[in-house]
Amino acid sequence: MYPQSSQRKYWTFKSEQELAELRMKQNYNFIARHGSGMSGEQKAAFFLSADEERLLLKQYELQLKEFCKRFEPPMPKYVVGTAFHYFKRFYLNNSSMDYHPKEILATCVYLSCKVEEFNVSIGQFVANIKGDRNKAMDIILSNELLLMQELNYYLTVHNPFRPIEGFLIDIKTRCNMNNPDRLRPGIEDFIDKTFLTDAPLMYAPSQIALAAVLHAASKEQENLDSYVTESLFGVAKDKLPVLIEAVRRVRSMVRTIELPPKDRVRALEKKLEKCRNQENNPDSQIYKQRMKKMYEDEDDAELMSTSYHMNATDTSLEVSQLNSSNPVNMSIE
Repeated sequence: MYPQSSQRKYWTFKSEQELAELRMKQNYNFIARHGSGMSGEQKAAFFLSADEERLLLKQYELQLKEFCKRFEPPMPKYVVGTAFHYFKRFYLNNSSMDYHPKEILATCVYLSCKVEEFNVSIGQFVANIKGDRNKAMDIILSNELLLMQELNYYLTVHNPFRPIEGFLIDIKTRCNMNNPDRLRPGIEDFIDKTFLTDAPLMYAPSQIALAAVLHAASKEQENLDSYVTESLFGVAKDKLPVLIEAVRRVRSMVRTIELPPKDRVRALEKKLEKCRNQENNPDSQIYKQRMKKMYEDEDDAELMSTSYHMNATDTSLEVSQLNSSNPVNMSIE
C-alpha cells in the first residue's frame, strides 16, 4: 500500500537537506512579506531565523507527545503517529510566524482523531486542554479546513506499527529467538523517538519499523543480522545495501536527538509573540475584526440567498396561478 500512496509520492523526501531548504524557503518568504523596509540587522533582531523556527518546533513536538500521552480516553499510538505527520507536513509549507504552533498542534491531533476514527467529540477533546476551552474549540474548528488544505487533502498516513507486528510474527516463525515479545518496550521507545526526528518524512514505515526491531534486539543482546540477510532478503540481495543504509540513518537520527534548551525556548517564545502574523492571532484586534467581517459577509450571503428563494417561490406561485387560470379560461371559451 505504501509504495502507491500519496505519502510516498508527495510527502516522502530524499534528504535532510531538501527538508531544510523547504523550511528556509518558508522562513524567507514570511520575512520578505512582513519585513519590507527593514534592514538586514533589523530583520534578524525582529524575526525568527529558520534555525530558531526549527528549534521552537522541536519543543512543540515534545508538547504534542505529552498532550497525547495524557489524553483521556487513552489515545491509540497510530493516532499519535498521524498527528506528528500532519504537524511536520504543515510546517514544510508554512512558517511558525504565520501560524502559531500551539494552535496548529491541537488541530493536528483533533484531525488525526477523526481520520483514524478515534471517536471523540470536540467537547471531549477540548476537555483535555487547559485554559479557555471555548476559545480552544473555536481555534481548532477554524483551523481544521486550513490544515486539510495545507496537507493537500492527503490525509491517509502509513505508520510503522503494522510492519512492526509483521516483523514480530515473522521472527516468531522463522527465528529461534526466545520470546520475541520482550522486544516490544524497546521498539515502542524507539518509535516514540523517531517522531521527534525527520525520519517519518524520509523513510518508508517498513524501514523505520525494521530499524526499531533491530535496535530493540541489540538492547536485548540478540543478533538478527542473519534474519535480515537470509530470511528477509535472501532472494533480493541487491536491495539489501539500500535497506542497511536506511536503517543506519534512522538509528543515527534517533541517537543524536537534542532536546531544546528551556531558556532558549522561552526567549524564542517571546520573540514569536512579537513577530507573528497578527492576522492569524486570535488575541489581536486585526484577527477579531477580520472574523467579524467574515461572519457578517456570511450572514449577508445567507440573507440574499433566503431573499432569492422567497422571490423565486413568489414568482413560481404567480406563474402557477397564471397557468392554472389559462386552462379555465380556455375551458370556458
